Amino acid sequence: MAIEPDEEMFAELTGIAGGPDDGEFVMLNLNQYRDRDRYQLYAAVAAQVLEEVGGSIAWYTPGERTVVGEPGERWDEVIAVRYPSVEAFLKLATDPRILAARADRTAGLERATLVRCTAAPS
Repeated sequence: MAIEPDEEMFAELTGIAGGPDDGEFVMLNLNQYRDRDRYQLYAAVAAQVLEEVGGSIAWYTPGERTVVGEPGERWDEVIAVRYPSVEAFLKLATDPRILAARADRTAGLERATLVRCTAAPS
């Protein structure tokens, strides 16, 4: 299962960054864990870098059950992360500390889906 954006997805975001369509958005993270403790090592680094790029966690909650989806599909946690811009997201994604912690993210996640959403009013 995918846990990282492919080159095409990353290129699409790079094309938006700094342009007229760039701006505040929310990234909805759907996470299924293989090793939650290992993922938390990554999450601690990500929280620090997120603050530095001007982002914040809007809310998070454990996933209870999938109502519409594939049989057996489940998400352990749903996290809404607010970013000031796609440029800020890319700064986070390419930060050397995030790249160094990537092994913990990879080991911790079984599956992940990230959905870019229009930012809701604060």
